[in-house]
Amino acid sequence: MLTRRFGDFSTAEDAVQEALLAAATQWPGEGLPDNPRGWLIQVAYRRMIELVRGEAARRRREDLAARREPEDRWTAAGVDDQLTADRDDTLVLLFLCCHPALSPASAIALTLRAVGGLSTAEIAQAFLVPEATMAQRISRAKQRIRTSGIPFRMPDAADRERRLGAVLHVLYLIFTEGHTASVGADLRRVDLSEEAVRLTRALHALLPEESEVAGLLALMLLTDARAAARTGPSGELISLADQDRGRWDAGAIAEGVALVTRALPRGPVGPYQLQAAIAALHDEAATAEETDWPQILALYEVLERHSANPVVSLNRAVATAMVHGPAAGLDALAALDADPRLAGHHRLHAARAHLYEMTGDHERAVTHYRAAAGLTTSRPEQHYLTMRAARLAARPTPGP
Repeated sequence: MLTRRFGDFSTAEDAVQEALLAAATQWPGEGLPDNPRGWLIQVAYRRMIELVRGEAARRRREDLAARREPEDRWTAAGVDDQLTADRDDTLVLLFLCCHPALSPASAIALTLRAVGGLSTAEIAQAFLVPEATMAQRISRAKQRIRTSGIPFRMPDAADRERRLGAVLHVLYLIFTEGHTASVGADLRRVDLSEEAVRLTRALHALLPEESEVAGLLALMLLTDARAAARTGPSGELISLADQDRGRWDAGAIAEGVALVTRALPRGPVGPYQLQAAIAALHDEAATAEETDWPQILALYEVLERHSANPVVSLNRAVATAMVHGPAAGLDALAALDADPRLAGHHRLHAARAHLYEMTGDHERAVTHYRAAAGLTTSRPEQHYLTMRAARLAARPTPGP
């Protein structure tokens, strides 16, 4: 709202942060306002005026500030109609942050911070880069937005097409962080996953013929359909193979399958449609044993050609093990050891531990489960991996 009103993304972000800080300090003692959203908008609006005026004075740009609004409107006690209108600008902000003036990596990082609300550390983990590197990237992106004069509005059809790939990637990463939080005591961040689904639905309504938008929405629905069965009574992580499939959301599965079924024939086939097709195969299997692993492996092989992503290659290696045996899967994982993006990543150790467990080599499985537990910053994952190691360590390794 503030960016639309004042045209200054970076300063608007500062004003909103100060409004949130004021709420965090005042609301616990004074109680929740009757209209919390309106309260935040009003405080941020007033703070924005102060920031804009201060900057105008420092830079001798009083004329620019005066052109934005007459003085009496700036000092009004309430918030103007444009700010209080029931209008959702999130998609516009999403496309603004994914502007072609920014590099794809910078655009995605900035959008995850501004729209997704992810911390710099969480974004760095998603990109497999150091936190300091990501902080610099976000800072440069904000400065580029500030100096470029990019208008705050939904782009036209041609411009939207240029930005769509980055927008979809941002939504995917927001959902992924919500589905399995990279840091903290909770396995999921429901606020993030629900917001990602909401925004993707809105994007699908805007662009109903875009196959990859439909594919991404299908992927989210098919993945989130298992959410209720992913944790036990104490919040402990339950693996896909051990989940109670009766607790999966049949309605979400049906909607996701219908979306990807309609999208695939339209083409062109992209990575989100392929991942949705894989998720559909998992969701449609009545039991873990009935999972169509050969078809999943074939889809991962196609996906790997579409996307040079080490996590895709890791998943393909696990699918290889399910089709051709754990030894073949371990050989596929060995090829990933040289990829610096996976160096020190817990998922590589976790996958290797799982495959060694399948071979009956409990000693090596325990070593890698413990290594994975030491690397993850998610406490539910850490607990799950530690318990797997403990259970295997208590069992003797079978003889030849």
